[in-house]
Amino acid sequence: MWLLHWLPLPLLAAVGRGVGWLLYLLVGERRHVTQTNLGLCFPHLSPAEKSALARRHFAAFGRSIVELGLWWWASPERIRRLVRLEGGEQLAACRDKPVILLVPHFVGIDAGWIRLALEHGLVAIYTHQKNHVFEAAMNGGRLRFGNCELASRQEGTRKALKAMKGGRFFHYSPDMDYGPKESIFVPFFGVPTATITGLSRLARLTGATVIPLVTRMEQGAYVARLGAPWTDFPGSDDGADARRLNAFIEAEALQSPEQYYWLHKRFKTRPPGEKGLY
Repeated sequence: MWLLHWLPLPLLAAVGRGVGWLLYLLVGERRHVTQTNLGLCFPHLSPAEKSALARRHFAAFGRSIVELGLWWWASPERIRRLVRLEGGEQLAACRDKPVILLVPHFVGIDAGWIRLALEHGLVAIYTHQKNHVFEAAMNGGRLRFGNCELASRQEGTRKALKAMKGGRFFHYSPDMDYGPKESIFVPFFGVPTATITGLSRLARLTGATVIPLVTRMEQGAYVARLGAPWTDFPGSDDGADARRLNAFIEAEALQSPEQYYWLHKRFKTRPPGEKGLY
């Protein structure tokens, strides 16, 4: 990965797409998960259209893995050229307030993190990797510009909340299946989906402003877009807040469906009595 990061982005992207297509052929379990998710969320697609979208997703995912080397080792100048930041004024207006960055799992998520880390203090919760060498490289790359902090999922949110009090923005991704604990079932693409209520609980606890951040691959570059701060959030009903969260992510995923993280078993946790989907 260190050697590959010296390649120009168009060539690196071609290598990444090739890796993604190879993964599509070889990793049957994740191919099945992706096609199941796409079938649930896009029931109008024909089998051929669903397979084509799955292949495009694997190509984008392969790019995101190969291009991690850019975010871990490329110079700040190159990162600024490759990742365009839009909406930075949203953060400037909240500099003296706690902020939760709502960051859905698009394949460009690491590009967005490193671009913001050049200029702002961030904190995020991460999951331990099975490969400790990979985890060390990942964490070292994410923290290499200083003023950022990582807390493992085993440590919970306490460390992240403390970092927020110190002025860091909380880079928060609540759109995965974390099991039935602290989750409620609300629709995502019309499917009852276990959704944690952490976003509204944390915003209520800290008085933080929620600002969306979505990073997408575009032709020859990445674009990290900060959206307008959410108003009237959190509300008085965690269920309504969770539905708002899922509706927002659904709308963003529809803009570039191949770039949302479909390899994850998003619908693994089912309502009582309902059969598993995978």
